[in-house]
Amino acid sequence: MYLISETQSSRTAGEMLHSSSRLVVPLRAQRSRWSCNRNSVKPLNRRRFASFTDLKKYPQPGENIYGFTLKRKKHIPELQLTALHLEHDKTGAEYLHVARDDKNNVFSIAFKTNPPDDSGVPHILEHTTLCGSERYPVRDPFFKMLPRSLSNFMNALTSADHTSYPFATTNRQDYKNLLSVYLDATLHPLLNEKDFLQEGWRIGPKNPKVDFGGEHSRDDLDNNLVFKGVVYNEMKGQMSDSGYLYYIKFLERVFPAINNSGGDPRKMTDLTYAKLKDFHSSNYHPSNAKIFTYGDTPLEDHLAMIGQELDQFKRAEADKTIKTPRSLGDGPFYHTIKGPRDTFVDSNMQYKTSTSWLVGQTSDLVEMFSLRIIASILIDGYGSPLYQALIESGLGPDWSPNTGLHSYGDRAIFSVGLSGVKEADVPNVKNAILSKIREVHKKGFDRGKVGGILHQLELALRHKTANFGIGLVERLEPGWFNGVDLFDALSVDETLAAFKRKYATPGYLEGLLEKFLLNDRTLTFTMEPSDNYSQELDAEEGLRLAAKLTEASKKGGGVSEARKKLIAQEAELLEVQSKEQDLGCLPSVHVRDVPREREKKPVRISSLGHVKVQWREAATNGLTYFRGINSLVGLPSELRMLVPLFAESVMRLGTKSKTMEELEDLMNLKTGGIQVTYHASPAPTDRSALHEGIAFVGSALDANVPAMYELLRIIIQETDFDGPGAESKIRQLLQSSASGAIDLVAGSGDSFASMYASAGFSPIGRMSEQTQGLTHVQHDGELANRSPVLGLEDVIAKLKTIQEIAIENASNFRGAITCGKGAVSPNEAALQNFLAGFPSSAGMPKDTGGHDAVSFSPKTFFSLPYQVYYSACTLPTVSYSDPSGAALQVLAELLTHEVLHQEIREKGGAYGGSAYAAPLSGTFGVRSYRDPNPQNTLNIVRDVTHRAATHEWTDGELERAKLSVFQAVDAPVSVSEEGMARFLNRITDEMLQRKREQLLDVTKADLRDVAQKHLVEGWKDARIAVLGEKKDWVRESDGWTVKSLKLSQPSEFAGASDMSDGDLRRT
Repeated sequence: MYLISETQSSRTAGEMLHSSSRLVVPLRAQRSRWSCNRNSVKPLNRRRFASFTDLKKYPQPGENIYGFTLKRKKHIPELQLTALHLEHDKTGAEYLHVARDDKNNVFSIAFKTNPPDDSGVPHILEHTTLCGSERYPVRDPFFKMLPRSLSNFMNALTSADHTSYPFATTNRQDYKNLLSVYLDATLHPLLNEKDFLQEGWRIGPKNPKVDFGGEHSRDDLDNNLVFKGVVYNEMKGQMSDSGYLYYIKFLERVFPAINNSGGDPRKMTDLTYAKLKDFHSSNYHPSNAKIFTYGDTPLEDHLAMIGQELDQFKRAEADKTIKTPRSLGDGPFYHTIKGPRDTFVDSNMQYKTSTSWLVGQTSDLVEMFSLRIIASILIDGYGSPLYQALIESGLGPDWSPNTGLHSYGDRAIFSVGLSGVKEADVPNVKNAILSKIREVHKKGFDRGKVGGILHQLELALRHKTANFGIGLVERLEPGWFNGVDLFDALSVDETLAAFKRKYATPGYLEGLLEKFLLNDRTLTFTMEPSDNYSQELDAEEGLRLAAKLTEASKKGGGVSEARKKLIAQEAELLEVQSKEQDLGCLPSVHVRDVPREREKKPVRISSLGHVKVQWREAATNGLTYFRGINSLVGLPSELRMLVPLFAESVMRLGTKSKTMEELEDLMNLKTGGIQVTYHASPAPTDRSALHEGIAFVGSALDANVPAMYELLRIIIQETDFDGPGAESKIRQLLQSSASGAIDLVAGSGDSFASMYASAGFSPIGRMSEQTQGLTHVQHDGELANRSPVLGLEDVIAKLKTIQEIAIENASNFRGAITCGKGAVSPNEAALQNFLAGFPSSAGMPKDTGGHDAVSFSPKTFFSLPYQVYYSACTLPTVSYSDPSGAALQVLAELLTHEVLHQEIREKGGAYGGSAYAAPLSGTFGVRSYRDPNPQNTLNIVRDVTHRAATHEWTDGELERAKLSVFQAVDAPVSVSEEGMARFLNRITDEMLQRKREQLLDVTKADLRDVAQKHLVEGWKDARIAVLGEKKDWVRESDGWTVKSLKLSQPSEFAGASDMSDGDLRRT
């Protein structure tokens, strides 16, 4: 998956000191794990160095250890870690080890990979690097290792100017295995040409027929030649996202020295296999590498293993150039591009526009921290100056994709803009930005707002996260490659102290505003809508394909001969992809390494009157985490669909006595954040029974818990839905939700397809679709598009009804508190005071809609303007407590790793294809992501699910599937999440232990039984949903119901209230 980190506004406070927005390209987001054994390294006869934080027990600077020289070391008490900076003597590879008392050990190796053009060579190389290496000469050991590991994070990421390969695991043997595979993959890859064809691009038949057994013949290949390739289709999917398109084209304009590392499909087909190999030899060398390790594994253990690998190389030259953006000194500059029209936004509000400045040097961490504070004050929150000047004023409903402070190369870029702008308002956006910044400069920055941001930083430092190491390397690497001092980036307290010294000088922040933003040395970047954008892309691809075929025919002796060679090439690739491999070289942990007893996090239950409270007493660094759920029995569907809007409204409207800006300031100063959400969970013993309600979440320093509860009470009880600006603000929330909805769906198209396909199976399926799915997206879009003449009075009346029933001081309400032992009594008193302010009962309105009778078509196609497709096929199964659920979970992993990845991704060219078993909702499904050929995928799904009941799985396949399941089951969790399975889903420790044993004890016979019952016999209940551009193969005569996700003209009706045909429009 190629993702782009669009820094909407500033970064969170906890990331301010050591982060930079960057183009992030995860290869396979959170792609499970692998472990690879290698010959153990015998330790040298020398003292062992402590693996935690005592500086005295580590080597001294200048000392050599396993071929590395320690350059410096430093203890960072605020992060409870010790950092050691080393250099490999032979190659010059830089190495940072972060010692911390954390068993979730992390490794990353990264290379500077300045892209030479827009062909995506860094991205395609990232994929092909992991397709086999000298020590592990099998096809795609990365994916083959996923079910051979217990890691909780494994990925590869192509960023704007570097490529990194990180993993995390709590198992020591697993760590050694993964380290071996990662180092061999990056330093000794095979880079076979057929892997380049599979992962990069090729020309081949559109519909190769495949089957479960892997048999193929050249007669199976049609003559409809197309461009194919995993990365090629991935990036076609990205280009369907107007937000991504705007952002990447903006970067190309402001930062021409950094080409598109992900790849533009129009340029990708210029990349040759020879160029790929040259790029690897020039960049993937230890002399161009930065290595990171983290956790409680002793330093010498890391150095012994890594040093052995690096010692095989000599020092080499590499392109480590730090790129710079274009100069804006002669500005202002203006640039306009064309992009796709958003069918889900008012046809008159189709422009995206932003204004950008070059600001500070990224290596000046104190100035960058100061600029992040400025960005946060200007942009974050509904009360921020630029939100009020741009969005609340009605110029546009949402920020542009590039809004925020971004760090690329050696300079930071500050951008502000809007999406959903009318053509006439495009110049007004820039004028409003400049005017508001001048006004802020004249007025000065409120010291209370700065204090709130610093308070958020303190809370972020105290919060104990489960993935601290991965978060740390992702924040450090961009700056590391661009001249930022690592120890300065880690020294939070020193940066904070330096900022406070500068801030003590009157006008310091205002001076930075004047230095960087009170000028017109700007770039204004605009995207205007094109009605023919998708057709133009298709036409360009057709012409490019024709040119490539002409070129091939000239080289291959005519058109007919060239086509034969391309079809033969595809057949040869299919044969390689289908050939059985000896995977014995790949190491693995084993199911016996999984403890049969789960680690318990004890909780206790108390009562405050009729209210049950779950307590988790743990070391929280002085923080309290609160969750509350008020169950709403018999909630009408017309109210349920508005609960998400209610949750947004109470964080937007303010009260009669306080503006939202004032409330936001109090939240920043007194809490770590508060939130209101819709909650629903099926009963673990009965998937047809459902608990739903409204959830309340908050965190604070122990001393500020009463203030946290008071703020929760205020936003719930006192939010003013009748205020003079309430309707306008609610409309803005709806328009913001609609703006970019098409891109939101594209980013998680397989999940939206799965949700819709499952909606008819159970109450949880229906309610999830109503509150999160395509139905909800359409519902909010219709409300956003409603004529202002009609107003939103009926909607506001329903929101006020939700406010009345949101919390009851009765048995319907339950709470959960995680805190230190010393904070229990103060928390109990504060919660009791909080509940005393709410009524003991509230009447529930009757549901008059009769919506439960809604039926769903077995096959639904959503016509959407995408270049690729997203599909899902789902079936109903069993409740969480049913013993057969464990076998279904294992079967899903088996099908994913042993069949679907090969058939849907490798052969079919989709970016992703997987099976899943949702134990709580009781569904089983198969889905594809960024899929060029959903017809082929659906044929595979039917074939695979039916043959799963008779297939003879091996013992090794079964074990690997169980390991895959336990990667998620045993993944570390943050302290704030401990005990939440019981509280949120009513799953007891006894249920969790029983499920664990059932998973460990699944047999091959169990797999056949559940496959027969739920996949074969249950196929009659299957539901299919596909999202993408409608083609001729989608016909009602073949059983398809065709719907569209688009807006009607401004409606004179009240808007859809449930999943009716008026909700998702028939075409």
